[in-house]
Amino acid sequence: MKINWKSTFRMPSFAAWAIAWPLSLSTCEMVTAQTASPASAASSKNLDRVSTGTPPRKSLKLFTTQPARIQPYERSPLASKLSGYVGEVLVDIGDAVKANQPLLRLEMPELKDDVRQREALVAQATAEVSQAESQLQATKAVAESKKVGVAVAEAGVGRSEGDYERWAAETNRIKELSNRGSVTAKLFEETNNQLRSADAGRREATALVLAAKAAVNEAAANVAKAEADLVAALAKTRVTEADLAKSQTILSYTEVRAPFDGVITQRAVDKGQYVTGGTEKPLLVVDRTDKLRVVVDVPEMDAPLVTAGENGDAVILKVQSLSGREFSGKISRTGWAYDEANHSLRTEIDVANSDAVLRSGMYASASILLDQRDDVLTLPLAAIIREGNSVFCYVVVGGKIERRPLQLGLRSGDDVEIISGLNPTDKVVLARAAGLQVGQEVSVIESAK
Repeated sequence: MKINWKSTFRMPSFAAWAIAWPLSLSTCEMVTAQTASPASAASSKNLDRVSTGTPPRKSLKLFTTQPARIQPYERSPLASKLSGYVGEVLVDIGDAVKANQPLLRLEMPELKDDVRQREALVAQATAEVSQAESQLQATKAVAESKKVGVAVAEAGVGRSEGDYERWAAETNRIKELSNRGSVTAKLFEETNNQLRSADAGRREATALVLAAKAAVNEAAANVAKAEADLVAALAKTRVTEADLAKSQTILSYTEVRAPFDGVITQRAVDKGQYVTGGTEKPLLVVDRTDKLRVVVDVPEMDAPLVTAGENGDAVILKVQSLSGREFSGKISRTGWAYDEANHSLRTEIDVANSDAVLRSGMYASASILLDQRDDVLTLPLAAIIREGNSVFCYVVVGGKIERRPLQLGLRSGDDVEIISGLNPTDKVVLARAAGLQVGQEVSVIESAK
């Protein structure tokens, strides 16, 4: 329901007295004056007085301020992979630690014995590799000598062939001479025996070639076997080295080390205590402190305006326990999905903490700059009227009310950005505009700049 501001803010009846009193007018003179100009008096009493002003240019900033929780950037609950007795606890709560620093040790001498045994097996396998390599070199040398034997035997074949051909020719010649009676039959018989001897030598040389080639093949087989023995020795070495590496890895689990630079924030172990490998309860907890993670749950209505990453929204953190000290940062990341319980968006701010002033577990207030508009036309909320889906304001033109539809932008506090609908010189009704009507004559009160 609209209020009739016309009657509410009409000039009161004593206004004429307030005007007449400084002029020391008498009652009769005032009545006479009213009688003399009835139209002007009636007009002054019926006009609504409105406060107007031009839409100012401002820079608007939209913030959302929410509770924040300070958490470690990284937190590592440490447990033992092995079961055994604790030999040493090297740290306590509050101690600063470096990455890979030993924090506690288990007493497990049987693992050290296993490592020494594996080292001996590796040494044995390595010696077998050396032996296999030497054997391979020896068999290769034998194979090369057998190849030389083949060459020698083949040369003997050539020589025996030459002897055979010589005695064959000599036998034929002596035979012809014997047939003519030029030589005795005994000479022919001796020559023929030499031919048979040369033939036997030729067959022997051929056999020696075959034997030499067989020896070469045997030597090649021995080389192949030696190579296979070397491969097996190398494989055995790799197996023993892998076993040794495994034993050394298991032995390394007897030390629990810091995963990163940080501070010990929890300790639940003492020297001599028996610990069970893989237990859910941590023995130590390490928090990273040089950088912290500030968590803010941004309401669903503001969440679409959140920008994360390299160009993330600026954030001001105010920490109550540090007398309201402020820290600056920006939105680093969001959880993307809304929490189903409270319909908020998990938002995280990374804050440098090299001086260790901030501590995990602290509460803070986070003011996130969601949006900013510089040098824009604005109006106060009181000057803007909504009727259904329509948004407008009233301006005064020539002493009369005109309606101007508006397109609104960013709202910051009581100020609203005007995207379109107004000119910088328009005289806008700044307050109590809801009771006015289009075309109504008004008396203008200029607002102070």
